[in-house]
Amino acid sequence: MDNSNVKLSELNLPHDLKKLTIGQCNMLCKDIRKTILKTVMKSGGHLASNLGTVELTVAMHRVFNSPNDKFVWDVGHQAYTHKLLTGRYSRFSTLRSNDGISGFIRPSESRHDTFVSGHSSTSISAALGMAEAMRQNGDTTHHAIAVIGDGAFTGGLAYEGLNNAGKSKAKIIVILNHNDMSISKNVGAFAKYLTSIRGSQNYLDTKKAVEKVLDNTPVIGEPLKNVIMSSKSALKMFLYHSTMFEDLGFVYLGPVDGHNIAELEEAMRMAKRINNPVFIHVNTVKGKGFKPAEENPGAFHSIPSCGYNLNNPENSSENTFSDNFGKLLAEFAAADENICAVTAAMKYGTGLQYFAAQFPERFYDVGIAEQHAVTFSGGLAKCGKLPVFAVYSSFLQRSYDQIIHDISIDKLHMVLAVDRAGIVGEDGETHQGVFDIPMLMGIPNVTIFSPSNFNEQKLCLRKALYETDGLAVIRYPKGGEDFGYCGYNYDTDGYYHFYSGNDCLAVSFGRIFNRLYEAGKETDFRSFDMLKLVKIFPIEDEIVEIAAKYKSIVVFEESSKASGFGEKFLVRLIENGFGGKIKICALDGFIPQASTHQILAKYGLEKKSMIDTIRNMEI
Repeated sequence: MDNSNVKLSELNLPHDLKKLTIGQCNMLCKDIRKTILKTVMKSGGHLASNLGTVELTVAMHRVFNSPNDKFVWDVGHQAYTHKLLTGRYSRFSTLRSNDGISGFIRPSESRHDTFVSGHSSTSISAALGMAEAMRQNGDTTHHAIAVIGDGAFTGGLAYEGLNNAGKSKAKIIVILNHNDMSISKNVGAFAKYLTSIRGSQNYLDTKKAVEKVLDNTPVIGEPLKNVIMSSKSALKMFLYHSTMFEDLGFVYLGPVDGHNIAELEEAMRMAKRINNPVFIHVNTVKGKGFKPAEENPGAFHSIPSCGYNLNNPENSSENTFSDNFGKLLAEFAAADENICAVTAAMKYGTGLQYFAAQFPERFYDVGIAEQHAVTFSGGLAKCGKLPVFAVYSSFLQRSYDQIIHDISIDKLHMVLAVDRAGIVGEDGETHQGVFDIPMLMGIPNVTIFSPSNFNEQKLCLRKALYETDGLAVIRYPKGGEDFGYCGYNYDTDGYYHFYSGNDCLAVSFGRIFNRLYEAGKETDFRSFDMLKLVKIFPIEDEIVEIAAKYKSIVVFEESSKASGFGEKFLVRLIENGFGGKIKICALDGFIPQASTHQILAKYGLEKKSMIDTIRNMEI
């Protein structure tokens, strides 16, 4: 096969990969990068991380046999090449669209996708479980391979998995994709440790030299080589330098050039021969092959569906709730030296770059470690500081125990700025921010605010900082003020009642209220009254008393219906003697990828469907 003719569209993948020469593989990698770049620039998605793992993925599929060998991708936003090599090339143009290819790993999509991945640091634990299950089932041939980035190693679950895997006898291989980046620049002692290894003499060269000598040693050479390669013997430690991974029980191979297919394959074949857990350290360049992404991998980490634009708010974070929050927090911090800002590797995503620039001594990026971030904030609060942890809604889920045990029980005062609350669209089930309200409303000593515009966001932040005890939460959506300011004077008690004397009351909060307000304008406010909530929890008696006077009530909320605001509000109404009709329009279950508009319309949370729902409530 001529090197110049190796194209994705002409191969039976992944089977044909094993027939290619290294030169043909390099040509294929160029075609893969072109395909990823073309698709992501049109459909949106994760660009830099996927450009960095092309050769690594090709080598994996040439050395191992998926799906019998289990590939477990950490986070999953580095697995586009894996998708292209496993039968999804023809549908790749549907990436992240409604009913299209997911931007993350989905077992429902392909038998080559072994484990759901949308949040980080899970791969080693999952791969170990698979390897142990295969061992119990008598499979002594195949491996479970975890591919994890150095950014994900800032999450504690990765170390829990390493600790357990290293002492096992499972056929597990951990591949560290080391590119010095997660989304923000990696931080912490582990990042420094990996950097020190990254620049060291190639470890594989030493191993290969020792093997060559032993292969030429009569009688004892082969047995001795096997002992060295699969043990923690003193001889091994003498021949090879020790790493923390070896101290945990792994055989360490690396560093390996992550863009050299021959070197990658050699390391992987060596790992297959070893009868102990193996750790392969691979150095890659995030954004490889696309110069702008190589030079600025953070900016090209994720591309919105409308394509990359230097002035696009999803890249620059301008004119969004995230950006507004960051500026507001810096404004409050200028007058209060006790305010501290905490992020879990999302400084730019949450708008905290302004705070970090002005108050670096009070800014803390703890890495991808949401659990640690909450308990760390509790420690700050215990000693008189006023911590504000800015975190995406779907990532907040990981810190549930810490919120209960380390914050709420002792009534410590901290602020949770819950970004991306509600629908985020094309990232799909693992990233939709629909569970923060059900999660938080079940915890004592919690107050939740939900602003619908930038002015309210400032009001809520002030109240959260200075007029609330215990845990104060501000939840706001991805993006900005899509409907603009509604032109009313919001009440400092946390609600506003739009009274026109109708029999039906529509209740809402956050950006969904903006859509409800537009529905009201379209009907000249003659079909229903409105109750806008800014503080949604605890549910105040006065709110219940207002609502209980109506014949019918509709609740519109951008949150999970199960255990959400609407259900709790309904219970309060029934307890107050309400006997009318009530309907809750909310989100239900895990929400697949689609545009935000498509999803909100599907669940009755857009203007037209709101009007139709309210008309159907007429008695």
